[in-house]
Amino acid sequence: MKIVLLNGTIVGNKTKVLLEETEKHIKEITDEHETSIVNLEDYELQFIDGRPADQYNDDMQKLIKEVEEADAYIIATPIFQGSIPGTLKNLFDGISPRAMRNKPVSIVANGGTLQHHLVIENQLKPILNYFRCLVTPNYVYTHTNHFSTQGELIDEDVINRLKTLANVFTKYMEMSKNLESE
Repeated sequence: MKIVLLNGTIVGNKTKVLLEETEKHIKEITDEHETSIVNLEDYELQFIDGRPADQYNDDMQKLIKEVEEADAYIIATPIFQGSIPGTLKNLFDGISPRAMRNKPVSIVANGGTLQHHLVIENQLKPILNYFRCLVTPNYVYTHTNHFSTQGELIDEDVINRLKTLANVFTKYMEMSKNLESE
């Protein structure tokens, strides 16, 4: 199965660090899956305005195809101004409503305040529920204090929660093999 670890922003490094740590733990559990980290900053993003996918630039077409063809997702997002970044929402707007159906998704996020974890519950999960994804119940939210001044993840509790997230995610992947995607 193909896992896309999606970095939902074009700035900063904390979400990259969270994805790399999560990918490491998934690979410790099983090496039978293909993983790829997709950084939105590596693409020439275009504003999604309702056109068919084939009318966007090559990068947007490639990005949409890569996401739609994955079997499972780890989505990493920073929380900006009490919301997910526009870059991530823009990508969701380009994905077919059926492309992520019955596919496992886990969420990792980082924010500047402890209360920003509510964005996952009030914004990101409803979008993923619209796609009818299999969203794991345990997301990992981090705060600036969980990282060193050099951007390294230093909080052992967060590292352990990422290990647990990876374990639950791989169980959801096993479960999803018996479900039809559309």
